[in-house]
Amino acid sequence: MTKVLIVVLFAAVAACQLWVVPQIAAAVAQAVPEYAALEMPGVLMVGALLLCVQVVLVCVWRLLTLAARETIFDEAAFRWVDAIIVTVVIAGLLIAAGMVVIDRAQAGSPFVALTGLIALIAVAGLALVVVVMRGLLRQATALRQEMAEVV
Repeated sequence: MTKVLIVVLFAAVAACQLWVVPQIAAAVAQAVPEYAALEMPGVLMVGALLLCVQVVLVCVWRLLTLAARETIFDEAAFRWVDAIIVTVVIAGLLIAAGMVVIDRAQAGSPFVALTGLIALIAVAGLALVVVVMRGLLRQATALRQEMAEVV
């Protein structure tokens, strides 16, 4: 059931990347021509952020597969968790870069700045949670290896 949800989310994110974001950007560029130059950078940055979401979904899929095979306490799981951490950090950097681009173009309002700040805090929190979960996975893996040696 979880993998079905991942497929639906992946498809929704892909639809946003390919159709929704470009259409919204084009409509905003047409409505506010003085910021039309931000259309393509905006589409690319939001597309990259959505790509980060897709990468995390693929990593979660792989972790679910490892859990189903009962090999989640293997070293292979750490590669997928590390990929999630790196992807979340990249997403944070993209958000920060987007905030800089908006600020330099003087296109944002205080609301946009606040939204960006909240997004950065959320991304940092997510990264910290995944780092803690990685530590727990490391401890569980060590305990499982110890138990295997005892038995």
